[in-house]
Amino acid sequence: MAMSVGGDSTDTPMSDINTTPLVDVMLVLLIIFLIAVPVAIQAKKVNLPNVRFDPTTTKPENVLLAITGTDGQCQVYWGVTPVTHAELLDRAVAKLKYEIARQGGPTAPGLELPEVHIRGDVETPYRCIGGAIYTMQMAGFAKVGFISRPPPGDTIARL
Repeated sequence: MAMSVGGDSTDTPMSDINTTPLVDVMLVLLIIFLIAVPVAIQAKKVNLPNVRFDPTTTKPENVLLAITGTDGQCQVYWGVTPVTHAELLDRAVAKLKYEIARQGGPTAPGLELPEVHIRGDVETPYRCIGGAIYTMQMAGFAKVGFISRPPPGDTIARL
């Protein structure tokens, strides 16, 4: 490494940048990355299923919500009945309590809680759908799913 002492008689500070340490650090980093990258990029082959979607099995105790949003207003339908946020919470709590009592109480063996299936309009803002999900989870529903339309041309093999 070289160092300039500044043999001028003007005694002005030297304004040149010593780039040798910078080049040394960059070369060390380059070598580290050349060694580390091939080790980090190792892929494991995984066989994924060829299923686009699974058909939903609708049980009579499941809750079906339809959510639309026009002009910034959210509208939630329980089945075909429009409900407000407070009514949605009250109905959800009542439905869950009824299903638990019908199956023998919270400690009954094989307790199957109902699910919530949501149909959301394409133009619906996410805050409307997210609010309904939050309300149903607040009521105690653990499984919330979305109902969607399959792409055209897809066929479903029913077993």
